[in-house]
Amino acid sequence: MSDIHSLQNLTVVVTGANGALGRAVVAAALARGAQVVGVDVHFEDGPSAAGERRIAVDLTDAAQTSAAFAALGEFAVLCNVAGGFAMGEPAFDPGENWDAMFRINVETMRNATRAAVPVLRQRGGGSIVNIGAVSAREGQPNMAAYCAAKSTVMRLTESMGKELRKHRINVNAVLPSIIDTPRNRADMPDADFSRWVTPASLADVILFLASPAARDIHGALLPVVGRS
Repeated sequence: MSDIHSLQNLTVVVTGANGALGRAVVAAALARGAQVVGVDVHFEDGPSAAGERRIAVDLTDAAQTSAAFAALGEFAVLCNVAGGFAMGEPAFDPGENWDAMFRINVETMRNATRAAVPVLRQRGGGSIVNIGAVSAREGQPNMAAYCAAKSTVMRLTESMGKELRKHRINVNAVLPSIIDTPRNRADMPDADFSRWVTPASLADVILFLASPAARDIHGALLPVVGRS
């Protein structure tokens, strides 16, 4: 009997592949037998892992994203990991942070998904996994722009889950709390890092949703909070 959690012989596209979570998803997908296409606006120097192909794309540019994805050939999974967080101004006047949070969290996801769905429909199905946020389930002080952007990702995930299931494309999202990254440790040096979600642990959940084991899950928003 085949392992329904395996990604053997499938091609997985990972956006934000140069970040801490993106690198963890790439490594976990390779460990599950996938071929991986890592997508980011740039990559640090150094060789890619065996089985990983890297392409530099500005995912905020819809035309550039569409052209890049059209050249990839067939793939089965899109993991929309690209995104970011920043504290902001008060909700009544979020300033430039509003556009920045929507650009990096929403537009990157929308452009990649718009380019990926025709490919997945052509192959007869596949999976899309997005990154929401536990904190965006409700408004937070001085985080209005981030919460609004991630809430938009979550609502789009639910809508696409209902729209695309008839095409055998399952669309779901993980909702992490604080991820144990070097940036978060630097920003919160007095926190108990052991309570945070590790990138490797979150990658496991993302790739479960990307695997055939999750084929009947559509539009789910799955909290992944560790002990935080």
